[in-house]
Order: sequence, then structure tokens, then C-alpha cells
Amino acid sequence: MTLPRTPSFRLDGKRALVAGASSGIGAACAAALAQAGAEVTLAARRADRLSELADEIRAVDGTAHVLALDVSDVAATEAAVREHGPFDILVNSAGLARHGPALDADVADFDAVAGLNIRGAYFLTRAVARSLIEAGKPGSLINISSQMGHVGGIDRSVYGATKHAVEGFTKSMAIEWGPHGIRVNTVCPTFIRTALTQSTFADPERRRWIEAKIKLGRAGEVEDIMGPVVFMASDAAALITGTALLVDGGWTAG
Repeated sequence: MTLPRTPSFRLDGKRALVAGASSGIGAACAAALAQAGAEVTLAARRADRLSELADEIRAVDGTAHVLALDVSDVAATEAAVREHGPFDILVNSAGLARHGPALDADVADFDAVAGLNIRGAYFLTRAVARSLIEAGKPGSLINISSQMGHVGGIDRSVYGATKHAVEGFTKSMAIEWGPHGIRVNTVCPTFIRTALTQSTFADPERRRWIEAKIKLGRAGEVEDIMGPVVFMASDAAALITGTALLVDGGWTAG
């Protein structure tokens, strides 16, 4: 018999847009896609950090471009995607968290978090899909969601609400755009060690709570997200759409 061959995890010849690429998970995803052969456009508000990351990617023979972009500005986002697209791959890691008890949440915080995590993510995903449809091209669109899009968490009512919303529109978009060959999925990390989560891990009680909830007994590192994102972007995930890839160490299984 002729053995089947594993579809390629390589992304050579693909153009990728990574929003929220200036730090943390977004920067790691950009590096991962570049290492897999994609031509990566780095997008975020912090253009200085993007330039540093682009130089680091180019130093190891990757291809990277810089795009200063505020995803919460829908008109500017749509214009940028029209100008620089179409992109075969989207990784949307732009996000905002303002944690605290539900009784203390105020309208300004709610609107700021929802404005980026839901509104910004929705219209960015739509803009990339629209450019692909107009070009008659397939694609893989990945929103970085969270395990909090599947469970609840202390001080996470607003953040969790936005990530549950991301899971919802991802499924609906996947259904609508499947006939165009466009896959839409989420990757859902647990607590990942980054500069933004440093204060959380600095609290011994909170760190113990996190490590007790994660069945593998450790918090996540940005490297834990890199492989899953490359997989979801690649032909190896060609029949995966409308779903969530939980990278949570078993948190939600419990």
C-alpha cells in the first residue's frame, strides 16, 4: 500500500497578519509563523517594539513588516487590511484585561475591554475575511481567546464575557465563510507568564490557585502557544474550523 503523507506544517508562501504583536503571546506567535516560513506583518500600537521584533525576525532569515495599528479603530483597521492584504493567515492577539470583582466593574472599564476584545476582534476578523473572499482565496483566521471563554473565574466577569463572545462569533463566522475555504478558530490559553501577568504571578496566593487548577501543575509559557498557532494556520489543520483549541494544561477539564 501507499502510505498517506502528513500534511505540511510549513507556511512558506503565506502572508500572515499578527495583531497585538508588540509583546507576549502576540510576539511569540509572530516569531512562530515566521519560523514556519510565513511572511509576517506585525501590527500593534507600539511601533517601536514592532521594529525591534521585526529586526529580530529578519536576523534569523525571517520576513517581517511593521504596521502601526490600533485594532479598536475599526475604520483604520479596515483601511489597513484593504491596503496591505489579502492575508492568508490572521492571528489576532490584541486584547485588554481590567480584572476585578463584578460588583466593582464600572462602565468605562467594561466599554474599553469590550471595545477591543469583542468589537475590535470582530471587525478585524471580518476585514481579513472580506479581503480573502474578494481575492477568491482560502485562509486561516485565528483569534487568541482564553480558557475564560469556556469557564468562569474570580475577578474575570468582564474579561470572561468578552472571550465568551469571541467564541460565539468565531463559530458563526466559520459557518458563513466555510464555503469560501476560510477557516475561523480560536486558541485558548490558560495563564501564561508574560510581562502583563507578572503581577498576578507575584502574588503567592494567586499563583498557588493557578497552579492547583492547572492539572499539569505549571503555568504556561509563550512557547506553549507557538506550536498550536502554527498548527491551526497550516494545512495540517485543513478540516478544523469553528472550534477552540484549549491550551490550558487541563484547567477546563476539571
